[in-house]
Amino acid sequence: MAPNPASEPRREPAGCVIKVAGEEIVDLYPFLTEVTVECYRELRREPKATLSFESRRDEHGQWTVQDAGVLAAWQPIAIEAAFGTYTEEVMRGFIRELQADYPEDPGAATVRVECRDQSLPLDREHVRTVWGGDAPTDDATIVDAILSAHGLSLHPDSAPGQSGLVLNQDSTDVRFLLARAEANGYELIFRQGEVYFGPMRPEAEPQAPIMVYAGVDTHCYRFSVRVDGHQPDRVAFDVAAAQGSETVERIIEPNLHLLGTEAADSSASGLREFTWRLTRQGDANEETLVARAQAKANELAMKVRAEGELDGSLYGHVLRVGEPVGVDGTGEWLGGTYYVCRVSHRFTLDGYRQSFTLLRNAYGDNLESTSSVLAGIL
Repeated sequence: MAPNPASEPRREPAGCVIKVAGEEIVDLYPFLTEVTVECYRELRREPKATLSFESRRDEHGQWTVQDAGVLAAWQPIAIEAAFGTYTEEVMRGFIRELQADYPEDPGAATVRVECRDQSLPLDREHVRTVWGGDAPTDDATIVDAILSAHGLSLHPDSAPGQSGLVLNQDSTDVRFLLARAEANGYELIFRQGEVYFGPMRPEAEPQAPIMVYAGVDTHCYRFSVRVDGHQPDRVAFDVAAAQGSETVERIIEPNLHLLGTEAADSSASGLREFTWRLTRQGDANEETLVARAQAKANELAMKVRAEGELDGSLYGHVLRVGEPVGVDGTGEWLGGTYYVCRVSHRFTLDGYRQSFTLLRNAYGDNLESTSSVLAGIL
């Protein structure tokens, strides 16, 4: 039976598995010195990977890495973390560029390979078309059609977006998708051949918890939390009144599931309401303004920001962006569920480390149990 990803953490040293065009680059592993993968949930920040190799020249004048005939631009690539016999994908995409350096010392020659995620092919062709020209359509239909044309599928948890649309596309596909995600206040996350197009998912099933100060169960070696109370609690914007030339103010409150037991807002401070005003952009309609204001209100509600680093081998999993994760061992106030914003994966000869940024809109430990932490300390 295949191991269950949600089972107990694995203690095998984690390795890095790299496949180019579906084939593992076994012959190049001895020359691989470092692999880094940057994953983000923020729009306009493109996930990327960097592979660093040492290269040697043989007696025939051939170089071990660049002349192997394996690494080339636009080759599909997949990077996985291996925990014993079980692997989890870190990123898949395409090789974008290569850089071979030949310094004065031939023994110091290197090859650097830059990769991007599966959104890269969607940024090749400038498309001019009208969506909904024959009959108004909706975002889900548009996104699904674009993704299908590139061999990708829409994640089943994706949201429908706006409806009754007639839109002009005058950009590459990925830039158009980013614009539609912004218009809806959505995330756009490419992962394992699927694309999530929808709002933040703090209510999703949490990933395996991050353990801080947990005795033998500890795998997080650095964890720091910053609480920014000077972030607005709600968002306002003006819309035209139904009659006359006056405007009406709309107030948007955060609507995210609380990642804790008490909202991290200033409602109990006794001060006046803390409101951020959304500036009208172009010819955005009221539906788009509401969506953008809702997304901004939800982002501003994330007043708790944590950063840290964990040992990937001891954690036994690949931490995924755009999903919640529990944090145990930081106390009643700051322990509980967080939302993964960014993860930087780093494979070296010293092991596998994952540095991360987490967000939270609440205080209070809402995890089911801290018994494993207490057991580790005692």
